Amino acid sequence: MSASPSSSAQAARELLAARLGELRRDAELTGHELAARCGWSPAKSSRIERAKTPASDADIRAWCEACGAEDQIADLVAANRRADHMYVHWKKLHRHGMRRAQEEVLPLYESTRHFRVYCSNVIPGMLQTEAYATALLSTIATFQDTPDDSPEAAASRIERSQVLHEGGHRFALLMEETVLRYRIGDADTMAGQLGYLLAVMTLPNVSLGVIPFSAERRVWPLEAFYLFDDHRASVELLTAAVNVSAPSEITTYAKAFSQLADMAVYGSGARSLITEAINSLR
Repeated sequence: MSASPSSSAQAARELLAARLGELRRDAELTGHELAARCGWSPAKSSRIERAKTPASDADIRAWCEACGAEDQIADLVAANRRADHMYVHWKKLHRHGMRRAQEEVLPLYESTRHFRVYCSNVIPGMLQTEAYATALLSTIATFQDTPDDSPEAAASRIERSQVLHEGGHRFALLMEETVLRYRIGDADTMAGQLGYLLAVMTLPNVSLGVIPFSAERRVWPLEAFYLFDDHRASVELLTAAVNVSAPSEITTYAKAFSQLADMAVYGSGARSLITEAINSLR
């Protein structure tokens, strides 16, 4: 795996910073001269050009105007927004609550033909019951200190999960056995959630694998990630969602998924682990 799943976002920011540096040099301006024209400190110019501080859209407009490169503004602002989309802080995404974030990805879910999902911490979102999702999302809102609209967000998540029952979608879903044991909500919530996993396993378009505690690890437990066809990966970190689209990184996540899948048990093996987790709730 790459050193950090945010590497694509950082690479995009570095390319943008390099382009801004080229514009400054083409205009034959020093960093101090550019800063004076933009009305900010030379240190800010240096941080932006070295990709240490992300440039805002306003910063890019001021930079281009100072360099006499107004014709570059639209393209560079667009590139900056793409870089921002790659690495989105959860607190920013959830600043008005979580329901909107659930709804915004609905078109992606509807257009994806082949889902590959790996979770090491919680039940994958598309397999969550409404009670489990409500308990989890409420905990997240409290931790992030963002508005708690968990009942509405959970209902939206359930609506989004209807793709499981629509034609034209295939699902390969992996989770660590620890996920079956982590208590999200009370015992009744967990029992209902685990029972739902047993029901989902019977769907013809769903492959559900569980990686047992006893599996010989050929890949260490990773951060949760979703692969949408071969075009995009969404990686869930503590502070941010990372959206990966670079082909080389997509290939790396696909390789990791394949090797994790080889360690999982399916069918009766998976049902046995889920049933054991249900029995442990008593």
